[in-house]
Amino acid sequence: MDGGRAAAVGGDPSPIAAPTNPSALSSRPVDVSSFTHTPCYCEENVYMLCKELIRTGVADPAGTDLYVVFISNEEKKVPLWHQKAGHSDNGFICWDYHVICIQSRRSKGEVLDFVWDLDSDLPFPSPFIQYVSDAIQPLSFSNSRYARLFRVIHAPVFLRSFASDRSHMKDPEGNWIQLPPKYEPVVAEDGTTNNLNEYIMMSVEDVADVESMANDVYYNKHGVVLNETILPKFFAQLPGPDT
Repeated sequence: MDGGRAAAVGGDPSPIAAPTNPSALSSRPVDVSSFTHTPCYCEENVYMLCKELIRTGVADPAGTDLYVVFISNEEKKVPLWHQKAGHSDNGFICWDYHVICIQSRRSKGEVLDFVWDLDSDLPFPSPFIQYVSDAIQPLSFSNSRYARLFRVIHAPVFLRSFASDRSHMKDPEGNWIQLPPKYEPVVAEDGTTNNLNEYIMMSVEDVADVESMANDVYYNKHGVVLNETILPKFFAQLPGPDT
């Protein structure tokens, strides 16, 4: 089954009460229906989610604590659990790609990392450690074709650079495979109208040293590519905006 094509039901955007401090996120989940969600357009859903978190004050005013994460691999076969579109009790599904948002903050030396996944049945948002354990899960089968890769892009960079004309959701005759969002297609700040594949395409050869990545993520248009081992280490060493 194709992955960036999530099947959860969303809702129209509405005001979201911002927590008084970031740790409040762990005890006061946000209503997922407060966010714009179009089935099968996870990249645009996360684009809109980042804007809403910034607008409502849940995120830093410049979005510096937000990271957009594309999950895929060379085979475009990405096992994930606790997805609403899954057809089993544990929500297992194999996407072609998926997109989530990770919010990374530090408060008085405490690490406060949360995952915003509009298509997951886990708490919204989920503590990063819980999401890695429950939704990503270490693979019990050793076939490397299913090993997940993670392209992490700093949200301020992503919001300026990302574009999609939604052509990936049309068949050869130009008919919609899945109906598009009702708002206009996302256009990048420089006028680019489509670069979705540049974010989805990734291979193990793109994975670099974790120490250099912590700096590169703030400057590279396409962010940095991590493997499953590096992902937790990467977010653990980020400075994150102090609160």
